[in-house]
Amino acid sequence: MTSSDEKTVARAIKILHKVLATRGELLTAPSTVKRYLTLRLARKEHEVFGALWLNAKNELIADEDMFFGTLTQTSVYPREIVKKSLHHNAASLICYHNHPSGCPTPSEADKYLTANLQSALQLVEVRLLDHIIVGGLDSYSFAEHGQL
Repeated sequence: MTSSDEKTVARAIKILHKVLATRGELLTAPSTVKRYLTLRLARKEHEVFGALWLNAKNELIADEDMFFGTLTQTSVYPREIVKKSLHHNAASLICYHNHPSGCPTPSEADKYLTANLQSALQLVEVRLLDHIIVGGLDSYSFAEHGQL
């Protein structure tokens, strides 16, 4: 990818973020969120885990990368996700991470983490709407696969 291409992608991400921040109803469609996250994460060479925090109308409050790992793993702390959810006064969130290998299929650890996050967030009345994994230009939505 050339420098010009990277600048174009960066501009596209900024535009999408602005659209998501001002038109929260778009966050009800997993396909829109997956496209946005694919643009943000597809070329990362290490794992990144983050979240999109939403208000009661599914409008974006914040988008933040929270944990950074290696080529194959990231340590994620549900306590920190809960703290950040309360900080943002979020009603719900969509968590995300990437697989630099290019395969978005969730591992057993991904499934376990998702279940733990869902349980921890329920204690403070925050809904986990989805967990999206980006692998190259492909992505996987736990919600679309009936796993949330």
